Amino acid sequence: MNDRLKKMNELGQAPWVDEISRDDTQGGGLQSQVDEGIVGVTSNPTIFQKAIAESDLYDEQLQELAREFDDPKEIFLRIAQRDIQDACDILQPVYERTGGKDGYVSLEVSPDLAYDALATVEEAERLHEMVDRPNLLVKIPATLPGLSAIEDMIAKGKSINVTLIFSLQRYRAVTRAYIRGLQRLVAAGGDPSSVASVASFFVSRVDSETDERLDEIGRDDLKGRLAIDNAKLVYQEFKEIFSGPEWEFLESKGATVQRPLWASTSTKNPDYSDVMYVENLVGPNTVNTMPKSTIEDVKDHAEIRETIEEGLDEARQLFKDLEEAGIDYDDVTEVLEKEGVQKFADSFNELLEEIQQQTRQLERQA
Repeated sequence: MNDRLKKMNELGQAPWVDEISRDDTQGGGLQSQVDEGIVGVTSNPTIFQKAIAESDLYDEQLQELAREFDDPKEIFLRIAQRDIQDACDILQPVYERTGGKDGYVSLEVSPDLAYDALATVEEAERLHEMVDRPNLLVKIPATLPGLSAIEDMIAKGKSINVTLIFSLQRYRAVTRAYIRGLQRLVAAGGDPSSVASVASFFVSRVDSETDERLDEIGRDDLKGRLAIDNAKLVYQEFKEIFSGPEWEFLESKGATVQRPLWASTSTKNPDYSDVMYVENLVGPNTVNTMPKSTIEDVKDHAEIRETIEEGLDEARQLFKDLEEAGIDYDDVTEVLEKEGVQKFADSFNELLEEIQQQTRQLERQA
């Protein structure tokens, strides 16, 4: 096991990998990562598009599926089903060893459903049924319509990864949806102990958007700070929300906390440290999902110690300073949510086009 990944685990933070491919699930790459200390996997349309485009391991299945289905989305779901099932099986020992706390693999509902609660619930249920693994998390974006879908899925006893959270306000709404879902589940006589959830709070993109606005007004002194401070204040909310009588009642029934998951933790700005969004957000009951390149950087040179509650006064002051400088936090996070949904939708469309191109090419070669 890698010492730095081991230290993260010891401090209560779960290191997950934000990448999946058939090369990894069938070639031993994912198992090697698990052996080094990775305890979960996340995926998204961009990741699948890249995996299918860069590997010939999908060719045989693509040919078979093209004979059976005309719809590229249906073909994709069958491809994803196999990759996610294989990843879940590789992570199953972690799931068992940690008593269901870790060992999860995430698969996202179609991004074009982000503003349709009913269709999101229907697809989320289908994904859980298709993959049929206890350590699957279905990803649902934290749009306003998504919140009711999240609550409904939790109330049905299904494990959910809530994605695309950027603001403190939306984070609070996500936790309320989770708790309401658990309350409904318990009231109906269900068992909340088998339900897991993480709240994926996006980090580096916050700096990208804010820094651009700070450049325009010449406030370099405030750059590169909001993303980490934003997440640190979310962690304070997390501690407060998952305590007290209301939560303790659910906990007594077997419910587990919805851990904050730090997403988008690769560094986009080359002027910043390549591990800044990992080193500064280490703490108990959290997850950090990283692309392979960031994991390699962490394994090589990250300083891992508990940092999540450092500099809280400075973090609160930063919000005031940004407001005084004319940076509208609510607008920043709203823009990021809309862009995030659109980027995933664009990637999903590219993925479907990639599948169509690949199947046509394979048909010509046959």
